[in-house]
Amino acid sequence: MALETKFKLTDEIARQLQSLIQVNVDAQKGFEEAAEKVDDINLSSMFQELAVQRSTQAMELQSLVSSSGKTPEQTGTISGTAHRAWMDLRSAFGGGNQMILNETERGEDHIKAKYEEALKCCTGTSPSEILNRQYAAVKKAHDRVRDLRDSYSE
Repeated sequence: MALETKFKLTDEIARQLQSLIQVNVDAQKGFEEAAEKVDDINLSSMFQELAVQRSTQAMELQSLVSSSGKTPEQTGTISGTAHRAWMDLRSAFGGGNQMILNETERGEDHIKAKYEEALKCCTGTSPSEILNRQYAAVKKAHDRVRDLRDSYSE
């Protein structure tokens, strides 16, 4: 088993961090697009706030990867791009705020699962404190989006 330090991450931990960078970039872009599509100023503000949060998280993870001598991911995933295209298509057909909340909550389910996977792998490692803090923010945002989605469907 390879030794992991703050400046030298094992390949598995680096892979997990790279994956989290990508899903944070996806989430950032998704929230930015959602902010543009909703017609509720409060929802738009929340989505913009969450986009900034995801961008900050991605940059923090990129810094960790860089400090280990690896080149951090800069882009999102193909599936994230496809999810945003699906949201664009549904929005074009009049999905409205409810549809956008449904899709952003679905995206939050995905990023939450990715953090849970990474935390299992990285428990007790130097990045685990950062991952736990970021996971708490992701979970809080997920619950916030879910609760708003549910309130719109009533």
